[in-house]
Amino acid sequence: MPVEFLGIAATGDGSQTTARSTAAFDRDYTLRLARAHEEHGWDRVLFAYGSSSPDPVPAAAFLAARLERLQILLAHRPNVSAPTLAARTFATLDQISQGRLTVHFITGGNDHEQRREGDVLTKDERYDRTREYIRIVKQAWTSREPFDHEGTHYRFHDFVADVFPVQQPRPDVSFGGSSPAAYAAGGAEADIYCLWGEPLAETAAQIEQVRRAAAAAGRAEAPRIQVAFRPIIAPTEELAWEKAHRTVAAISARRACSPGPLRRAGDPAAGPENTGSQRLLAIAAAGERYDRALWTPTAAATGGAGNSNALVGTPETVAEALLDYYDLGVEILSARGYHLLDDAVDFGRYVIPLVRAEVARRDAAKARRAADAERDRHQLIALQV
Repeated sequence: MPVEFLGIAATGDGSQTTARSTAAFDRDYTLRLARAHEEHGWDRVLFAYGSSSPDPVPAAAFLAARLERLQILLAHRPNVSAPTLAARTFATLDQISQGRLTVHFITGGNDHEQRREGDVLTKDERYDRTREYIRIVKQAWTSREPFDHEGTHYRFHDFVADVFPVQQPRPDVSFGGSSPAAYAAGGAEADIYCLWGEPLAETAAQIEQVRRAAAAAGRAEAPRIQVAFRPIIAPTEELAWEKAHRTVAAISARRACSPGPLRRAGDPAAGPENTGSQRLLAIAAAGERYDRALWTPTAAATGGAGNSNALVGTPETVAEALLDYYDLGVEILSARGYHLLDDAVDFGRYVIPLVRAEVARRDAAKARRAADAERDRHQLIALQV
Protein backbone atom coordinates (compact mmCIF):
# COMPACT_ATOMS: atom_id res chain seq x y z
CA MET A 1 0.00 0.00 0.00
CA PRO A 2 1.51 3.37 -0.94
CA VAL A 3 2.17 6.05 1.66
CA GLU A 4 2.08 9.80 1.08
CA PHE A 5 3.13 12.78 3.18
CA LEU A 6 1.21 16.06 3.49
CA GLY A 7 2.79 19.24 4.84
CA ILE A 8 1.62 22.83 5.22
CA ALA A 9 1.84 25.67 2.69
CA ALA A 10 1.89 28.68 4.98
CA THR A 11 2.12 32.18 3.49
CA GLY A 12 3.81 33.63 6.60
CA ASP A 13 6.14 32.30 9.29
CA GLY A 14 3.88 32.59 12.34
CA SER A 15 2.83 29.55 14.35
CA GLN A 16 1.22 28.66 17.65
CA THR A 17 4.59 29.13 19.32
CA THR A 18 6.05 32.09 17.41
CA ALA A 19 4.66 35.46 16.39
CA ARG A 20 4.72 36.19 12.66
CA SER A 21 7.67 38.23 11.42
CA THR A 22 6.58 38.30 7.77
CA ALA A 23 3.59 39.86 6.05
CA ALA A 24 0.41 37.80 5.97
CA PHE A 25 1.34 36.88 2.40
CA ASP A 26 5.07 36.83 1.91
CA ARG A 27 6.06 35.67 -1.57
CA ASP A 28 9.61 34.69 -0.64
CA TYR A 29 8.64 32.78 2.49
CA THR A 30 5.74 31.01 0.77
CA LEU A 31 8.03 29.78 -1.99
CA ARG A 32 10.90 28.92 0.36
CA LEU A 33 8.66 26.79 2.58
CA ALA A 34 7.12 24.98 -0.39
CA ARG A 35 10.54 24.29 -1.90
CA ALA A 36 11.69 22.87 1.43
CA HIS A 37 8.83 20.38 1.21
CA GLU A 38 9.47 19.54 -2.44
CA GLU A 39 13.19 19.04 -1.88
CA HIS A 40 12.80 16.85 1.21
CA GLY A 41 10.43 14.12 0.11
CA TRP A 42 6.97 15.50 0.82
CA ASP A 43 4.18 14.70 -1.66
CA ARG A 44 1.80 17.63 -1.18
CA VAL A 45 1.11 20.69 0.93
CA LEU A 46 -2.14 22.07 2.32
CA PHE A 47 -3.31 25.59 1.61
CA ALA A 48 -5.59 26.20 4.59
CA TYR A 49 -8.58 28.54 4.69
CA GLY A 50 -9.44 31.21 7.25
CA SER A 51 -11.91 34.08 7.14
CA SER A 52 -9.13 36.67 7.53
CA SER A 53 -6.24 34.81 5.88
CA PRO A 54 -4.80 35.39 2.40
CA ASP A 55 -6.91 33.74 -0.29
CA PRO A 56 -5.46 30.24 -0.81
CA VAL A 57 -6.38 30.00 -4.52
CA PRO A 58 -3.98 32.63 -5.92
CA ALA A 59 -1.37 31.54 -3.37
CA ALA A 60 -1.67 27.98 -4.67
CA ALA A 61 -1.49 29.18 -8.27
CA PHE A 62 1.65 31.14 -7.38
CA LEU A 63 3.35 27.96 -6.17
CA ALA A 64 1.97 25.70 -8.89
CA ALA A 65 3.56 27.89 -11.56
CA ARG A 66 6.97 27.74 -9.85
CA LEU A 67 7.30 24.15 -8.65
CA GLU A 68 7.36 21.02 -10.78
CA ARG A 69 6.44 18.12 -8.50
CA LEU A 70 4.76 19.20 -5.26
CA GLN A 71 1.03 18.53 -5.20
CA ILE A 72 -1.56 20.93 -3.79
CA LEU A 73 -4.36 20.31 -1.31
CA LEU A 74 -6.62 23.35 -1.49
CA ALA A 75 -9.03 24.01 1.38
CA HIS A 76 -12.36 25.54 0.35
CA ARG A 77 -15.51 26.56 2.20
CA PRO A 78 -18.75 26.22 0.22
CA ASN A 79 -20.18 29.41 1.70
CA VAL A 80 -17.69 31.69 -0.08
CA SER A 81 -18.63 31.11 -3.75
CA ALA A 82 -21.16 29.43 -6.00
CA PRO A 83 -20.27 25.83 -6.87
CA THR A 84 -20.22 26.61 -10.60
CA LEU A 85 -17.61 29.34 -10.04
CA ALA A 86 -15.64 27.11 -7.69
CA ALA A 87 -15.60 24.26 -10.22
CA ARG A 88 -14.11 26.55 -12.89
CA THR A 89 -11.61 27.99 -10.41
CA PHE A 90 -10.45 24.51 -9.41
CA ALA A 91 -10.27 23.33 -13.02
CA THR A 92 -8.15 26.36 -13.91
CA LEU A 93 -5.82 25.66 -10.98
CA ASP A 94 -5.55 22.02 -12.03
CA GLN A 95 -4.52 23.26 -15.47
CA ILE A 96 -1.91 25.63 -14.00
CA SER A 97 -0.51 22.84 -11.82
CA GLN A 98 -0.70 20.27 -14.63
CA GLY A 99 -2.90 17.91 -12.65
CA ARG A 100 -1.54 18.31 -9.13
CA LEU A 101 -4.71 19.52 -7.36
CA THR A 102 -6.88 17.95 -4.65
CA VAL A 103 -9.72 19.99 -3.12
CA HIS A 104 -10.50 19.77 0.59
CA PHE A 105 -14.07 20.87 1.32
CA ILE A 106 -14.65 22.42 4.76
CA THR A 107 -18.16 22.41 6.17
CA GLY A 108 -17.18 24.61 9.13
CA GLY A 109 -17.31 23.67 12.78
CA ASN A 110 -17.41 27.11 14.40
CA ASP A 111 -20.46 29.36 14.03
CA HIS A 112 -18.53 32.52 14.89
CA GLU A 113 -15.93 31.86 12.20
CA GLN A 114 -18.61 31.05 9.60
CA ARG A 115 -20.59 34.20 10.36
CA ARG A 116 -17.56 36.39 9.73
CA GLU A 117 -18.27 35.78 6.05
CA GLY A 118 -22.04 35.86 6.23
CA ASP A 119 -22.77 32.16 6.73
CA VAL A 120 -25.68 31.84 9.16
CA LEU A 121 -26.70 28.24 8.50
CA THR A 122 -26.76 25.73 11.33
CA LYS A 123 -24.13 22.99 11.40
CA ASP A 124 -26.57 20.35 10.09
CA GLU A 125 -27.64 22.70 7.31
CA ARG A 126 -23.99 23.30 6.44
CA TYR A 127 -23.36 19.57 6.04
CA ASP A 128 -26.39 19.28 3.78
CA ARG A 129 -25.13 22.22 1.72
CA THR A 130 -21.62 20.76 1.47
CA ARG A 131 -22.92 17.47 0.05
CA GLU A 132 -24.98 19.32 -2.52
CA TYR A 133 -22.04 21.58 -3.35
CA ILE A 134 -19.58 18.73 -3.87
CA ARG A 135 -21.97 16.91 -6.18
CA ILE A 136 -22.40 20.03 -8.31
CA VAL A 137 -18.63 20.58 -8.52
CA LYS A 138 -18.08 16.97 -9.56
CA GLN A 139 -20.73 17.26 -12.28
CA ALA A 140 -19.32 20.56 -13.52
CA TRP A 141 -15.87 18.95 -13.77
CA THR A 142 -17.12 16.01 -15.82
CA SER A 143 -20.17 17.16 -17.83
CA ARG A 144 -19.56 18.38 -21.38
CA GLU A 145 -23.25 19.05 -21.83
CA PRO A 146 -25.28 21.86 -20.18
CA PHE A 147 -27.18 20.80 -17.07
CA ASP A 148 -29.74 22.25 -14.66
CA HIS A 149 -29.81 21.96 -10.89
CA GLU A 150 -32.73 22.44 -8.53
CA GLY A 151 -31.59 21.76 -4.98
CA THR A 152 -32.12 22.92 -1.42
CA HIS A 153 -29.27 25.42 -1.50
CA TYR A 154 -28.47 25.99 -5.19
CA ARG A 155 -30.49 26.51 -8.33
CA PHE A 156 -29.22 27.23 -11.83
CA HIS A 157 -30.01 26.37 -15.43
CA ASP A 158 -28.10 25.47 -18.57
CA PHE A 159 -24.63 25.54 -17.01
CA VAL A 160 -21.62 24.09 -18.79
CA ALA A 161 -17.99 24.93 -18.17
CA ASP A 162 -15.43 25.76 -20.83
CA VAL A 163 -12.46 24.73 -18.66
CA PHE A 164 -11.92 21.24 -17.29
CA PRO A 165 -9.34 19.63 -15.03
CA VAL A 166 -6.24 17.94 -16.38
CA GLN A 167 -6.98 14.96 -14.12
CA GLN A 168 -9.56 12.62 -15.55
CA PRO A 169 -12.25 12.05 -14.76
CA ARG A 170 -11.65 14.71 -12.06
CA PRO A 171 -9.41 15.77 -9.16
CA ASP A 172 -9.82 14.01 -5.85
CA VAL A 173 -12.15 15.40 -3.20
CA SER A 174 -10.97 15.53 0.41
CA PHE A 175 -13.21 15.86 3.47
CA GLY A 176 -12.88 15.66 7.24
CA GLY A 177 -14.77 15.56 10.50
CA SER A 178 -15.56 13.37 13.50
CA SER A 179 -19.34 13.63 13.85
CA PRO A 180 -21.97 11.24 12.46
CA ALA A 181 -22.97 13.93 9.95
CA ALA A 182 -19.35 14.23 8.82
CA TYR A 183 -18.94 10.47 8.42
CA ALA A 184 -22.13 10.32 6.36
CA ALA A 185 -21.15 13.22 4.08
CA GLY A 186 -17.53 12.24 3.65
CA GLY A 187 -18.29 8.55 3.37
CA ALA A 188 -20.62 9.31 0.50
CA GLU A 189 -18.61 11.93 -1.39
CA ALA A 190 -14.90 11.94 -0.45
CA ASP A 191 -11.98 10.26 -2.14
CA ILE A 192 -9.83 11.09 0.91
CA TYR A 193 -11.15 11.26 4.48
CA CYS A 194 -9.12 13.34 6.93
CA LEU A 195 -8.82 12.73 10.67
CA TRP A 196 -6.89 14.46 13.41
CA GLY A 197 -4.34 12.32 15.23
CA GLU A 198 -5.92 10.32 18.04
CA PRO A 199 -4.80 7.15 19.85
CA LEU A 200 -4.67 4.04 17.68
CA ALA A 201 -7.86 2.50 19.08
CA GLU A 202 -9.90 5.66 18.56
CA THR A 203 -8.46 6.12 15.08
CA ALA A 204 -9.33 2.55 14.12
CA ALA A 205 -12.90 3.13 15.32
CA GLN A 206 -13.20 6.29 13.23
CA ILE A 207 -11.87 4.54 10.14
CA GLU A 208 -14.51 1.87 10.61
CA GLN A 209 -17.19 4.57 10.87
CA VAL A 210 -16.03 6.07 7.58
CA ARG A 211 -16.04 2.68 5.88
CA ARG A 212 -19.53 1.92 7.14
CA ALA A 213 -20.76 5.29 5.88
CA ALA A 214 -19.25 4.63 2.47
CA ALA A 215 -20.91 1.21 2.31
CA ALA A 216 -24.24 2.71 3.39
CA ALA A 217 -23.92 5.19 0.51
CA GLY A 218 -23.53 2.30 -1.91
CA ARG A 219 -19.84 2.76 -2.60
CA ALA A 220 -17.72 -0.23 -3.55
CA GLU A 221 -14.55 1.42 -2.21
CA ALA A 222 -14.19 3.53 0.92
CA PRO A 223 -12.21 6.79 0.93
CA ARG A 224 -8.48 6.72 1.50
CA ILE A 225 -7.62 7.77 5.06
CA GLN A 226 -5.41 10.69 6.09
CA VAL A 227 -4.35 11.38 9.70
CA ALA A 228 -2.64 14.56 10.96
CA PHE A 229 -0.09 15.09 13.73
CA ARG A 230 2.31 17.71 15.15
CA PRO A 231 5.71 15.95 15.25
CA ILE A 232 8.30 16.98 17.83
CA ILE A 233 11.58 15.25 17.05
CA ALA A 234 15.16 15.43 18.37
CA PRO A 235 18.29 13.24 18.23
CA THR A 236 17.52 11.57 21.58
CA GLU A 237 14.35 10.76 23.49
CA GLU A 238 15.43 13.02 26.36
CA LEU A 239 15.97 15.98 24.04
CA ALA A 240 12.68 15.33 22.28
CA TRP A 241 10.73 15.43 25.52
CA GLU A 242 12.53 18.57 26.68
CA LYS A 243 11.58 20.13 23.34
CA ALA A 244 7.98 18.97 23.78
CA HIS A 245 7.63 20.66 27.17
CA ARG A 246 9.22 23.87 25.84
CA THR A 247 6.70 23.76 22.98
CA VAL A 248 3.72 23.58 25.32
CA ALA A 249 5.11 26.44 27.41
CA ALA A 250 5.51 28.52 24.25
CA ILE A 251 1.96 27.71 23.10
CA SER A 252 0.57 28.77 26.48
CA ALA A 253 2.60 31.99 26.54
CA ARG A 254 1.63 32.89 22.99
CA ARG A 255 -2.00 32.14 23.64
CA ALA A 256 -2.04 34.31 26.76
CA CYS A 257 -0.84 37.39 24.90
CA SER A 258 -2.55 36.79 21.55
CA PRO A 259 -5.45 38.85 20.19
CA GLY A 260 -9.02 37.70 20.67
CA PRO A 261 -9.51 35.74 17.43
CA LEU A 262 -6.59 33.41 18.18
CA ARG A 263 -7.94 32.70 21.64
CA ARG A 264 -11.50 32.20 20.36
CA ALA A 265 -10.37 29.48 17.93
CA GLY A 266 -10.34 27.09 20.86
CA ASP A 267 -11.65 28.91 23.90
CA PRO A 268 -11.46 26.57 26.92
CA ALA A 269 -14.05 28.62 28.78
CA ALA A 270 -16.74 28.21 26.14
CA GLY A 271 -15.51 24.87 24.81
CA PRO A 272 -15.13 24.06 21.12
CA GLU A 273 -18.25 23.57 19.00
CA ASN A 274 -16.91 20.95 16.62
CA THR A 275 -16.84 17.27 17.55
CA GLY A 276 -13.22 16.77 16.50
CA SER A 277 -11.92 19.34 18.98
CA GLN A 278 -14.19 17.99 21.71
CA ARG A 279 -12.72 14.55 21.12
CA LEU A 280 -9.15 15.89 21.35
CA LEU A 281 -9.88 17.57 24.68
CA ALA A 282 -11.57 14.47 26.06
CA ILE A 283 -8.58 12.34 25.09
CA ALA A 284 -6.21 14.88 26.66
CA ALA A 285 -8.25 14.89 29.87
CA ALA A 286 -8.02 11.11 30.04
CA GLY A 287 -4.25 10.98 29.71
CA GLU A 288 -1.10 12.64 28.40
CA ARG A 289 0.60 9.75 26.63
CA TYR A 290 -0.83 7.05 24.39
CA ASP A 291 0.59 4.19 22.38
CA ARG A 292 4.16 4.60 21.17
CA ALA A 293 4.57 8.39 20.99
CA LEU A 294 1.23 10.26 21.00
CA TRP A 295 1.24 13.21 23.43
CA THR A 296 -1.86 15.29 24.18
CA PRO A 297 -0.73 18.40 26.16
CA THR A 298 -0.21 20.30 22.90
CA ALA A 299 -3.90 19.76 22.12
CA ALA A 300 -4.93 20.74 25.65
CA ALA A 301 -2.84 23.92 25.49
CA THR A 302 -4.61 25.07 22.31
CA GLY A 303 -8.09 24.21 23.53
CA GLY A 304 -8.30 21.40 21.00
CA ALA A 305 -7.74 23.75 18.08
CA GLY A 306 -7.34 21.77 14.89
CA ASN A 307 -4.50 19.36 14.28
CA SER A 308 -2.80 19.56 17.66
CA ASN A 309 -1.85 16.16 19.09
CA ALA A 310 1.91 15.58 18.96
CA LEU A 311 4.15 12.62 18.19
CA VAL A 312 7.25 12.96 20.37
CA GLY A 313 10.58 11.18 20.12
CA THR A 314 13.58 10.46 17.97
CA PRO A 315 13.03 10.18 14.21
CA GLU A 316 13.05 6.39 14.64
CA THR A 317 10.36 6.51 17.33
CA VAL A 318 8.14 8.89 15.37
CA ALA A 319 8.57 6.83 12.18
CA GLU A 320 7.54 3.67 14.05
CA ALA A 321 4.52 5.50 15.47
CA LEU A 322 3.48 6.61 11.99
CA LEU A 323 3.84 3.04 10.75
CA ASP A 324 1.43 1.95 13.49
CA TYR A 325 -1.18 4.20 11.84
CA TYR A 326 -0.18 2.93 8.41
CA ASP A 327 -0.96 -0.56 9.71
CA LEU A 328 -4.50 0.62 10.46
CA GLY A 329 -4.94 1.52 6.80
CA VAL A 330 -3.82 5.16 6.88
CA GLU A 331 -2.34 6.02 3.46
CA ILE A 332 -1.68 9.76 3.88
CA LEU A 333 0.31 11.04 6.86
CA SER A 334 -0.05 14.75 7.57
CA ALA A 335 2.59 16.45 9.68
CA ARG A 336 3.29 20.04 10.64
CA GLY A 337 5.88 21.19 13.15
CA TYR A 338 5.89 24.36 15.22
CA HIS A 339 8.80 25.95 13.37
CA LEU A 340 7.35 25.51 9.92
CA LEU A 341 10.45 25.73 7.76
CA ASP A 342 13.03 24.00 9.95
CA ASP A 343 10.62 21.26 10.99
CA ALA A 344 9.60 20.57 7.37
CA VAL A 345 13.27 20.06 6.51
CA ASP A 346 14.04 17.92 9.57
CA PHE A 347 10.95 15.73 9.21
CA GLY A 348 11.62 15.28 5.51
CA ARG A 349 15.30 14.52 6.08
CA TYR A 350 15.04 12.20 9.07
CA VAL A 351 11.53 10.71 9.33
CA ILE A 352 10.08 10.37 5.82
CA PRO A 353 12.94 8.16 4.51
CA LEU A 354 12.53 5.75 7.44
CA VAL A 355 8.81 5.34 6.82
CA ARG A 356 9.21 4.98 3.06
CA ALA A 357 11.98 2.40 3.44
CA GLU A 358 9.90 0.25 5.79
CA VAL A 359 6.82 0.49 3.57
CA ALA A 360 8.94 -0.50 0.55
CA ARG A 361 10.38 -3.45 2.50
CA ARG A 362 6.90 -4.64 3.45
CA ASP A 363 5.59 -4.22 -0.09
CA ALA A 364 8.54 -6.20 -1.48
CA ALA A 365 7.97 -8.97 1.07
CA LYS A 366 4.28 -9.05 0.21
CA ALA A 367 5.08 -9.27 -3.51
CA ARG A 368 7.48 -12.16 -2.84
CA ARG A 369 4.84 -14.01 -0.83
CA ALA A 370 2.30 -13.49 -3.60
CA ALA A 371 4.79 -14.76 -6.21
CA ASP A 372 5.62 -17.78 -4.09
CA ALA A 373 1.93 -18.57 -3.62
CA GLU A 374 1.31 -18.29 -7.35
CA ARG A 375 4.29 -20.54 -8.10
CA ASP A 376 3.04 -23.12 -5.59
CA ARG A 377 -0.41 -23.00 -7.16
CA HIS A 378 0.98 -23.69 -10.61
CA GLN A 379 3.13 -26.55 -9.27
CA LEU A 380 0.09 -28.09 -7.61
CA ILE A 381 -1.90 -27.85 -10.83
CA ALA A 382 0.97 -29.48 -12.74
CA LEU A 383 1.11 -32.38 -10.27
CA GLN A 384 -2.64 -32.92 -10.54
CA VAL A 385 -2.41 -33.07 -14.33
